[in-house]
Amino acid sequence: MFQSKTIKWIALIITGVAICVFALYDYELEASLLTFAFVTILIIYGIRLLIKEIRLINELKNERAKAELLHLKSQVNPHFFFNILNNLYGLVDKDAKKAQALILRLSDMMRYGIYEGEKESVTLKDEIDYLKNYIELHKMRYHKNVDVRFVLEVKDDTVLVMPLLFIILLENAFKHGVENLTEGAYVYLKLDSDINEVRFKVSNSFDEDAPKTISGIGLKNLKRRLELSYSEKHSLTFDVTKNVYTAQLTLQLK
Repeated sequence: MFQSKTIKWIALIITGVAICVFALYDYELEASLLTFAFVTILIIYGIRLLIKEIRLINELKNERAKAELLHLKSQVNPHFFFNILNNLYGLVDKDAKKAQALILRLSDMMRYGIYEGEKESVTLKDEIDYLKNYIELHKMRYHKNVDVRFVLEVKDDTVLVMPLLFIILLENAFKHGVENLTEGAYVYLKLDSDINEVRFKVSNSFDEDAPKTISGIGLKNLKRRLELSYSEKHSLTFDVTKNVYTAQLTLQLK
């Protein structure tokens, strides 16, 4: 590589000297031809250097994006499990058997988060099962009636999606909605998909008089992960109507 670059530079220098000599002795035709060749070579060489630099910049951007994505994904699990463990702590003394059952289910979810959550993509079926486990975990720990409905209209559950995206919206529905209600608590979910899109919608009731909470790390990470992985191929919207909060995420598969 070093020798090749050295030869190119020597050739350019010799050509430049030859142009000067021909011009000095009035060899106009030869000088013009060499000048044309010299300029052409410089342009080609410059274009190659520019292309190489552009590729290098793009590679660096991709590597940084991958590194940032891994960092964001590593933050999802601790954030989610931290909330669950807090609830388990208060349950241990009250109902040991129920706490044990919750711990086993939580263990399964942690296993998924560790091994599947680190992958670039998983099947939609895996994500659906993960959501179902999360819902069952919450049903087991609550001492109040919570109406949870999960509607599935999936044509092909083998399509691939990025792991641990939907769970953040579901977690928020429980944390900021169900947690503060003593009655009338509900979470309605709908996930439907076709060959082109996956659409996930979560609606939950909430207490209008409860203190407003600031959006935490979960939603911020979700938005950033979508920007990095789905770029122009996603839609994330939020809507508040009276005491109902709705979040909807759409992923384009193609």
